[in-house]
Amino acid sequence: MPSLPRLAPAALAALGLALTAAASHAADLTVEVSGAKSTQGTVSAALYNSADTWLKEPQKLQGARAPAEQPVTVLVFKNLPPGRYALSAFHDENGNEKVDTNVVGVPTERTGFSRDARGRMGPAAFDDAVIDVQGDMTTAITLR
Repeated sequence: MPSLPRLAPAALAALGLALTAAASHAADLTVEVSGAKSTQGTVSAALYNSADTWLKEPQKLQGARAPAEQPVTVLVFKNLPPGRYALSAFHDENGNEKVDTNVVGVPTERTGFSRDARGRMGPAAFDDAVIDVQGDMTTAITLR
């Protein structure tokens, strides 16, 4: 029967290998957002991992924000497990941290979705905007 001191280092080594393997599978998703009207304000994006949480702000997986740049604002979502994700983005020109809309609910600030998906009479559907993240990658969104 092995002694306890010999088991402990082996168990620690196995745990270290498992943690290293898990960390090596985490991915960084770089998002290049173009189409901001100006360099005023910020470009914000939200990352979702299911149709059930899609566009429900408190249920986003991660959010990112950066000063608006032209021609492209770069945002990075870090340490994502492999999976299916969809992104929404907008140019918050006035800095109020929300998408401004007119009286009928149409956005007055530029918005966009991953895969440049577009909705009919509303936002794009999750399945139309979904991207498959299996490792570090870059995707683009055009604000309209």
